Amino acid sequence: MIVMSVGLAGCGSRTAQQDTDAAVEDGQKDDITDEAKAAGEQPEAPGIPSGNEDVPLVGIVTYSGGIEDGGFNQSAWEGLQRLSGMTGCETKFLESYAEGDLQKNIHSLIEAGGDLCWGTGYGCEEVLLEEAKEHPETSFAIIDYAYEDTPSNMTGVMFRAQESSFLAGYVAGSVTETGKIGFVGGETNEVIDQFQYGFQAGVLYAGRESGRDISVETAYAGTFSDSKKGRELADELYGKGCDIVFHAAGETGTGVIEAAREAGKYAIGVDKDQAYLAPSNVLTSVLKDVNTAVYRVSCDFISGEDIGGKTVELGLAEDAVGLSEDHSLYSDEIYDKMLSLKDEIAEGKLVPPASGEEYDSFAEQN
Repeated sequence: MIVMSVGLAGCGSRTAQQDTDAAVEDGQKDDITDEAKAAGEQPEAPGIPSGNEDVPLVGIVTYSGGIEDGGFNQSAWEGLQRLSGMTGCETKFLESYAEGDLQKNIHSLIEAGGDLCWGTGYGCEEVLLEEAKEHPETSFAIIDYAYEDTPSNMTGVMFRAQESSFLAGYVAGSVTETGKIGFVGGETNEVIDQFQYGFQAGVLYAGRESGRDISVETAYAGTFSDSKKGRELADELYGKGCDIVFHAAGETGTGVIEAAREAGKYAIGVDKDQAYLAPSNVLTSVLKDVNTAVYRVSCDFISGEDIGGKTVELGLAEDAVGLSEDHSLYSDEIYDKMLSLKDEIAEGKLVPPASGEEYDSFAEQN
């Protein structure tokens, strides 16, 4: 099993607790649970160690937005639902919507007896580190953050999102008719930089391959939980001539996809395959396998492995990121070329940029 660390995301003013056998409040949560159960075939789950009378409690605190964001948070929760179905452990989630909720909800999870506390997303690292130091008997994991000095009760997981974003950029640059493409980010940080600059590099690569000058215009919402804001930003980009907009904005990005559907344009989803939101308008989705990361690390924890004090980085070589397989909205030729670029990246022959500085260097060299 891969040992990974996961970033604790902020908890919202509304909290929810749920284990696998509990009744859920609405149909969408039922769908999440069913999908998670259906997905749980590998790796082998350890079950609760024999002789252990205490059933472990593994919980998630979201950084921003709800558990039904159609992307990052939902994928993480599906990983825990799979874990519960396969091992019998108890799982809970707490959602963050307002400032100050993060610390409050982490405390709630610890007081509820949480043995492993997951956080979803860059931005909660300081609060999580503080809690890890104050509660050495509790294990923590954070997605999308790597500490320079990782505490012994903390695990970090990082994804090379720039690799899959590069592939999406190549597809977008090969498909665009207007030569104008948009990008909507949730908040400005190092993780979203990976998406933005990896994507821009892929567009640049496609443009130089075809001899076209393709521009990428960026916009930031300042939040991961405002779909209305995402829709407004996307409307502006489509109005400026962009025919494809890629979002890395969590729940805010659902508004981007809604705008694409109404404008008859393309959007590119993130974290999960979001084609179900607009099958005729989601060109592809940049995948981050948060589901499996959460499941595997939690399995290691339940098995009694020491998962703390380390960070694991995952990318195309580990099959932890990628693009959705469906390419019904673009040609086999583009898809096949994308796959060849995927192999080059996995083999280290092509290295997509993860920051503005790296992008400038990439542009000069390519």
